Amino acid sequence: MPDKNKIAIYPGSFDPLTNGHIDIIERALEIFDKVIIAVLNNPSKKALFTMDERVKMIKQSFNGKSCILVDSFGGLLVDYAKMKNAVAIIRGMRALSDFESEFQMALMNRKLNKDVQSVFLMTGLRWIFTSSSIIKEAAQFGGDITDMVPEPVLLKMLEKFPKIQG
Repeated sequence: MPDKNKIAIYPGSFDPLTNGHIDIIERALEIFDKVIIAVLNNPSKKALFTMDERVKMIKQSFNGKSCILVDSFGGLLVDYAKMKNAVAIIRGMRALSDFESEFQMALMNRKLNKDVQSVFLMTGLRWIFTSSSIIKEAAQFGGDITDMVPEPVLLKMLEKFPKIQG
């Protein structure tokens, strides 16, 4: 008998996790029983935080919530999703500019594994301008990011950028 738990994978670099990501995860939990936050190990990208730091910050941000699992992966996302018995891949969309690349990825994932659906969730209006990259840039120059990231991330960002205002 198949598992009745509907599991979704939310992949990304999460360098760092933002409140926009949290918005997507919380809304995904209204559709799915469990969400696996899958931190992508991409050696070609220069990350601010190590894989271990990112995983730890995400776990701390969700404070052991049992319907959220945090993991890291490398390789094909659809292979990872199959290994985890996931039925869907969650993708957040901020603007029309996100659509083309997300659509191409979804089509490729569908070709590689038709049993895993791509589910697109629009970012809440409050977070539409937020991205990990823009938050890192603002923090680097001392900008106030306190309402853009969860507290565990803010504390870790303060270690890297002590000039952050708040």
